[in-house]
Amino acid sequence: MKDGSRLAAAARALVGSPFRMHGRDPTTGLDCVGVAVAALGHIGRPAPVPCDYRLRGGSLAQFDGWASACGLERMEEFAVPAPGDILLCEAMPQQFHVMVDCGDVLVHAHVSLGRVVASPSPMPCPARRRWRLVEGQG
Repeated sequence: MKDGSRLAAAARALVGSPFRMHGRDPTTGLDCVGVAVAALGHIGRPAPVPCDYRLRGGSLAQFDGWASACGLERMEEFAVPAPGDILLCEAMPQQFHVMVDCGDVLVHAHVSLGRVVASPSPMPCPARRRWRLVEGQG
């Protein structure tokens, strides 16, 4: 199985985990970054948490650096989506939200629902970045 498909399956397994801001443990709670970090860790790709990560005020450059440190490569704007792609959406100006594209659904931590959910496409807000695992690393 390709790494992207494994990542999508790992993200799906997190659905139902509780939400917790800055959460990194599926048992006690995950935020949107925590979903990506936990799924990457599950497939043997330990991922750092972005430096100075907070609810608002982040930057694309900050997240690009994080993605690179996680072994992800940035895809062109019109790249064909693939399972396991990690998306950075902009819910509001400088309020970013991370989602894992699982093909038919997007897995992410939903603060209002208080848990990790699988939402049908399309994305509820514009995607600013799409990153993909570099196959065979890690």
